[in-house]
Amino acid sequence: MVEALKHILYKYPDKVQKDLIPILQDIQNEKGYLSESHIQYLSKYLSIPEVKIYSIATFYNQFRFAPNAKYHLRLCSGSACHVMGSEKLIETIKNSLEIQANNRSKNGKFSIEEVPCLGACALAPLIEINGNYHSKLNNQKLDRILNELLENQQ
Repeated sequence: MVEALKHILYKYPDKVQKDLIPILQDIQNEKGYLSESHIQYLSKYLSIPEVKIYSIATFYNQFRFAPNAKYHLRLCSGSACHVMGSEKLIETIKNSLEIQANNRSKNGKFSIEEVPCLGACALAPLIEINGNYHSKLNNQKLDRILNELLENQQ
């Protein structure tokens, strides 16, 4: 673990608490998520209790503690998307992809997260799939997108 994070932590030689969030962001940007071992090592490096790191990291919805599936969907539930019908679209997605309580599909190929805003209100309702936005969704557009994902999941 030390070697895997060494080049990231090299940018933060002062080992101070104010660097915690940027370090977490750098780790997640490179590794895709924050593992238990990342948190443990960071706790020792910054002399911050693990529980404090978790409490800070869980406050922000940007941090993940498990890797995303092959297809990661971020579902906007902000005001504009909500007014434009995102709630029904979210239910359609969960049913079509057989999303479980842990926000993963039964086959493990899909993971989802509902976010308060994707910052593209003029395009509402929308979802982001692996970094690509799909905007002004309706049932037909959503069905086409989901069918493509399901066909390509092999």
